[in-house]
Amino acid sequence: MAEAFLLGVAAGYAIAIPVGPIAILILRVGVRQGLRAAAAAGAGTATADLIYATIAMLFGAAVSAFIAPFLPATRLVAAAALAAIAIRGMFRATRVADREISGPIYLIFLTLTMLNPPTVIYFVSLAVALPEISHDLASRAMFVLGAFLASLSWQEILAFAGASLHGRLTPAVQRVTAVVSGVIILALAFRIAIGA
Repeated sequence: MAEAFLLGVAAGYAIAIPVGPIAILILRVGVRQGLRAAAAAGAGTATADLIYATIAMLFGAAVSAFIAPFLPATRLVAAAALAAIAIRGMFRATRVADREISGPIYLIFLTLTMLNPPTVIYFVSLAVALPEISHDLASRAMFVLGAFLASLSWQEILAFAGASLHGRLTPAVQRVTAVVSGVIILALAFRIAIGA
């Protein structure tokens, strides 16, 4: 079971560490709204990874076959949501007082991350490729726990990194970083839409 846990940790970091739009948004929330908000954003993202890893370990290849027809549509929805957040953030960058993501941050980030079904395919592929884990319920549980804890720790590192700059950046620098992060998120959203 320790091996399954360590494989889960490796898988969790492998899916979480590549910088994408969600990572940039977590950093941005930390800079603008502090550690508590960024930690909630990171927890929402890690929860989505937990859900997808659990689904993959419980249902395996059947899930992959089921969601395959929906991938293009969900990728387009994800790209549109990210583009809307990026554009809104860039327009709000000119108004320093109005720069926070409003609403339940945990649920916003959970939803945004759940719009990324390739994550479940990633975990399903691992479930198929690692039959010694997928045949034993306890090993599957340890794998999922390892993946979740790895994802959560990485998201919280991002939250802490962003929050460490909270209140330390001048309004002008905050505006510039909002525009730069918005452009990066727009580019990533475009890439996601093209891949659909």
